[in-house]
Amino acid sequence: MYKSLVALSVVAVLAGCQAKVSQNHINQQTHQEAPVVLSSVEKETQRINQWFAEKYEQQLQMSPMRMTMYGRKDKYSEIDDVTIQGARRQLAWLAGTVAELRSQFDYSKLDAEAQISYDLWIYEYEQQKKQQEFINNSYIFTHMYGIQSWATTFMMNFHKVDTLQDMEDYNKRLIALSNALNELLSQTQERAKSRVRPPKFAYDGVIEQSKAMITGAPFTQSEKDAPLWADAKGKVAKLVENKVITQAVADRLLEDTKKALIKEYKQSYSQIVSWFEQDIKNLKQQDGYGVGEQPNGQAFYNYRLANQTSTDLTADEIHQIGIEEVARIKKEMLKIVDQVQFEGDLQAFFKFFRTDEQFFYENNDAGRQGYIDDSIAYLDTINEKLPDYFGILPKSKLVVKRVEPFRERPGAAQHYMPGTKDGSRPGVYYAHLIDMTSMPKNNMEAIAYHEGNPGHHMQLSIAQELEGIPEFRTKAMFTAYSEGWGLYSELLAKEMGAYQDVYSDFGRLVNEMWRAVRLVVDTGIHAKGWTEEQSVAYFKENTPIQETSIRSEVHRYMIMPGQATSYKIGMNKILEMRENAKKELGSKFDIRGFHDTILGGGGMPLSILEKRVNNWVEARKGK
Repeated sequence: MYKSLVALSVVAVLAGCQAKVSQNHINQQTHQEAPVVLSSVEKETQRINQWFAEKYEQQLQMSPMRMTMYGRKDKYSEIDDVTIQGARRQLAWLAGTVAELRSQFDYSKLDAEAQISYDLWIYEYEQQKKQQEFINNSYIFTHMYGIQSWATTFMMNFHKVDTLQDMEDYNKRLIALSNALNELLSQTQERAKSRVRPPKFAYDGVIEQSKAMITGAPFTQSEKDAPLWADAKGKVAKLVENKVITQAVADRLLEDTKKALIKEYKQSYSQIVSWFEQDIKNLKQQDGYGVGEQPNGQAFYNYRLANQTSTDLTADEIHQIGIEEVARIKKEMLKIVDQVQFEGDLQAFFKFFRTDEQFFYENNDAGRQGYIDDSIAYLDTINEKLPDYFGILPKSKLVVKRVEPFRERPGAAQHYMPGTKDGSRPGVYYAHLIDMTSMPKNNMEAIAYHEGNPGHHMQLSIAQELEGIPEFRTKAMFTAYSEGWGLYSELLAKEMGAYQDVYSDFGRLVNEMWRAVRLVVDTGIHAKGWTEEQSVAYFKENTPIQETSIRSEVHRYMIMPGQATSYKIGMNKILEMRENAKKELGSKFDIRGFHDTILGGGGMPLSILEKRVNNWVEARKGK
């Protein structure tokens, strides 16, 4: 379903038919529906979709935290099994489902959309199986997206408290999370024995963030509350305000929260701080380095490239693509330099672009609010134009927020957090605004489109709101697909009439250059032995990005190998598919249908996405 505009009309007809059947059932004394005769393809497709529904629900029940993120309250007091043994059990379960899938269903009797579902289920299994080979190569605690900050973020942003039971589950979850942190620290210690350690800057970040989790009341004598204590107090106060519980019950709940925080929670974080402060002395290098330094590191990096780009491109090929893209985008930049009649070369323009006061907000709360307000204004304008380019539009709301203080970092990248399908939690575009000198005005417009609409908010919201395809596809995440779409959205916004300010358009090119540089630097670090300083120098040569942001970026690549390559590879593939579709269809090409085909099936690897687009092209030809 959702493979073309033709299919979309079929969905509407099917929905109408269902409504009529329901009404006829009510009035069946006077009307009798003729029995529906299904073809063999329809029967097999219905049967496999039911199988996917059952298996995906079984899979979800293994992840209480994922269910919470989706707005469900199943196993609300529990967390995921974070042990190595647990990961192996889940892989064994998935292997069993693949064997069942292959033995029980006839691929040739499935419709095109069901065949994609079949391919996706097996693809995800193969990826998880490959991941198991390198389970001890990845970093658990880092300064970015590390579990030490994610545990708190999860409790604050995802564990909703609407009832007494919800808050009791909250307190139980605090203890469960503390135990999980102990288990993950143990795994980290084992990996360190095999020389698998993140760079020093990651250690510094983990120590700083972990200390922040247990600073303030009730851990120390302070007028300021620690993040989770403030969160718990706010949630309990809301229950009292809404007359869900009495003040006496509230006092008892908070006493339980305090006990969990002071005992298990504090102990876990204290152990994390203590170990990282001791083990940092064992680091042989003080600057950053790639995973090629690890045992089996090169094989691990090759796996990461394949996993993150969903292609078979080698490190050398990706590196060369990056060099070529850098050269191409530089030519586009020089056109704008000439257009504004700037006197000086590209490096001089970079300095102007990077430092001139007109491109920055004041480094205070008024400036931070200005960044948020202007981002919202850009999104409001682009939203009016979406119906001209998309048939499927998101229902979920989007808000723009500053990152919470306990995880905010100068120069860190903006990011998006999806909302819930039922709309109870909106999608959030987060910006790190602690240092406004690293948040220029001239590239914020492109970033708003990347993180918001038509970028991540649109892509992820549409995916989870899809009907008629197996639910597992509405939640599937593939980096090259999602980040490729985000970067494509920055260019699409220009085609939609955005970037009226020429400097904002240059900022769009800076963002694209940023992603092209990533191809060179990521592969340089992990496959060619580049140092942190080499990587920073290449960034400075080709972009006007502030050094604070550059170092933050380079540090990110070092602890997330391959991830940064997904953006440009994904964007290039989407553009390639669009051009091929235009050539094949000529006057029958429809940009709304193309975009609905890309977004209307949920996340998928690029190879399967290309199959879906080809199906759409063939359907349009037939029409």
